Amino acid sequence: MTPDPLSEVLALLKPRSYITAGFDAGGTWALTLDDLAGRIKCYAVVRGGCWLQVDGVAPVRLAAGDCFVLPSGREARIGSALDAEPHRASEVLDPDRSGEVVTYKGGGDVFLVGSRFEVEGLTSGILLRSMPPLIRIQASEEQARLRLYIDLMMEELREARAGSVSVSQNLSHMILAQALRLYLANVPMGDAGWFAALADPRLGRVMAAIHGAPSRNWTLTGLARVAGMSRSGLAQHFASRVGEAPIAYLTRWRMMLAARRLTDGHETVEQVAVAVGYGSEQAFSTAFKRVMGCAPRQYARMGALV
Repeated sequence: MTPDPLSEVLALLKPRSYITAGFDAGGTWALTLDDLAGRIKCYAVVRGGCWLQVDGVAPVRLAAGDCFVLPSGREARIGSALDAEPHRASEVLDPDRSGEVVTYKGGGDVFLVGSRFEVEGLTSGILLRSMPPLIRIQASEEQARLRLYIDLMMEELREARAGSVSVSQNLSHMILAQALRLYLANVPMGDAGWFAALADPRLGRVMAAIHGAPSRNWTLTGLARVAGMSRSGLAQHFASRVGEAPIAYLTRWRMMLAARRLTDGHETVEQVAVAVGYGSEQAFSTAFKRVMGCAPRQYARMGALV
């Protein structure tokens, strides 16, 4: 079965659960989430409510049952009130306390559970920047599976049985994937970016075609035929939702795949070029340097050092 675009992006990011924990806060409190660069945070509000504000995004009030994902690396602030004096999360929370519940200011008012993910690969920054700065999934009847995963994680954190840390980390991956899936099914009107395009019926077909056969000799005409649109209509609509032209997106995705192959170290540059749809190493190298900022061989050496 050909992987869907969301699965392929998660495969390139290789999110690794770095810390999985519960957070029980009480009274007046606020934390500046200053540890997000190159990471994804995914948390759910189990009890109570709190405010969340991400740089450049209007504050949102989170209630029990809501889930949020922070993939962009922008600094964020969470707390009992918008005017509460914040403390840096990196100074308050112990990164070594994975699998535990952290109690803050006496606890009792709001309880969150979730994980912070490290992402791998030199391309992760590009992929994360293509996601919205804040992904919020509000409580709804469609969340039954997500709530089940959260309840299971709560049970693991509460009972601390043998293997609970490993089970909690596996559950955190399921929570992240399910949260992104739910967001994809209900992308708010007016949103732009990768998810917005994937959720658009016509653009979604184009994205699936590109991801399903990235090495195919796609043209704007061929992609317009897939979308059931005119060339100019697709070009304009795609650019308005994704922020770049369809062929530019195809090229960038090919370079993401090429980057993974180069860092794996099992293929020559010429083999990688052919695998992602280029007839010559020179044409591939030119495109790769334009998108990634360095030559393929240099990138492969950098990847070997990471």
